[in-house]
Amino acid sequence: MERTLMAAAAHAALAQPWSWLLAPLSGADEHHIADWTAWHARLMVLGWGILLPLGALAARFFKIVPGQDWPAQLDNKAWWHAHRAMQYAGVLAMSAGLWLAWGTGGVRGAAAQLHAWLGWGLCIAGWAQVAGGLLRGGKGGPTDVRLRGDHYDMTRWRVGFERVHKSLGWLAIGVAAMTIVLGLAIADAPRWMAVVLVIWWSAFAAAFALLQRRGRCIDTYQAIWGPDAAHPGNRQPVVGWGVRRYTAAAWRARSGPP
Repeated sequence: MERTLMAAAAHAALAQPWSWLLAPLSGADEHHIADWTAWHARLMVLGWGILLPLGALAARFFKIVPGQDWPAQLDNKAWWHAHRAMQYAGVLAMSAGLWLAWGTGGVRGAAAQLHAWLGWGLCIAGWAQVAGGLLRGGKGGPTDVRLRGDHYDMTRWRVGFERVHKSLGWLAIGVAAMTIVLGLAIADAPRWMAVVLVIWWSAFAAAFALLQRRGRCIDTYQAIWGPDAAHPGNRQPVVGWGVRRYTAAAWRARSGPP
């Protein structure tokens, strides 16, 4: 009898953390939301919480991939394919999530109204990023038969695109994180969801800080055409916060693995 009571007590102690994690954020006994709300949340978290941030991370830090002998090997497009695939998939997930929530507003509290406005802003930003990417101008350069191009010449159009695209992209990711947190609170989501998202965003921030510290945020122009000053873009100021330019020797000597 005593052993049975001890086993039951041990089982209850082990089960308590799971009970806490499964409980809603408010501490209510049950959690119920409409199916459309659940799928709206899943798609928005998939798009703005996972795919779009990872695509931005790939574009910022992996223009030169580990093992690439830069500048002997130039214009590795692995980052571009990863960035484009994840951004398109993220915007598609976002659009599907918006479609599920369309016309379901009704009477809302202040928090829900704020969530809706932030969500609309993020959707507009996501579509604008895709449209801006399609209108970024021609590439040009020695590997292009046209040679002249907005990117190779770093025209005002290209410089403007880079400033807007980078700034809007990272700003939107920051706003998305806050909007997701707000959505969890409005839906009174289970606590485990909040815990998982805190771990995910903490890991993302740590990876960003580590890669930035290791100097992996190289100028796109240099990653494509190398550090030679004969290329016109290398004679212009770098575009974006924390973006680095290197000589071949400086790239090899920087801290951290390639």
